[in-house]
Amino acid sequence: MGLFRLLQGRSSKDPEKAEQPQEESSESDLYSNIRVEANTMEGDLLFVGKLKYPRGSTAELHQITEASIEESEDPIPVKLRGYNDREKKAVYLEGIIFPKAKHVWQVEQLTVTHIGNDRAFFRLDTNSKALVTKLTGTNAGERPCKLINISVGGARIASECEYWENDRLLLTVKLIEDREPSIMYCQVLRILEKGKDGYEYGCRFLELNEADEEKITQNIYALQRKMRGSST
Repeated sequence: MGLFRLLQGRSSKDPEKAEQPQEESSESDLYSNIRVEANTMEGDLLFVGKLKYPRGSTAELHQITEASIEESEDPIPVKLRGYNDREKKAVYLEGIIFPKAKHVWQVEQLTVTHIGNDRAFFRLDTNSKALVTKLTGTNAGERPCKLINISVGGARIASECEYWENDRLLLTVKLIEDREPSIMYCQVLRILEKGKDGYEYGCRFLELNEADEEKITQNIYALQRKMRGSST
């Protein structure tokens, strides 16, 4: 009886049966309900959305921004890239999409191509005027700066004022003329000294809720469309 129970216990821990479903679940958890950028296979940004309800090689892509493509019944091959904040992992996927409902795309043949530690967000070069405010400590106060580039995860700014790593700042910038300014709470991650021309800082945004992220995403995307339109 003891030998039978021992063998029964071993069979219940068969790695092929016990570990495989757990592995599939953990991979889909990495990209379930995360914000992703949908790009053409050539790398052109189509729109930003949320990847929902993954099941095997299928999912739904709920569009957040306007799309730079017309809805078509023909499948569109895409590359998707997003970031899982909980796991601190960038996720890259490929698949084909076609419209399912208004602002909802069906994803088929979904596969993970890479999981890494890089911050996988589209970054837009702007060189726009902005304001940066340090609330306390050395060099506290509001000062002008330049917004060099911005993504939903952070920004790079240039300023004549010296700040230090881990300083927390308020960044105020009007990305679109007919919209309200965006105000982002951020932290200095990297410092690049420029001598007489001042400094450049790589900053990440802090304490953004989902509505804040969507507003930044929509403003970035609208600015990109405007910049593309003025260059043609």
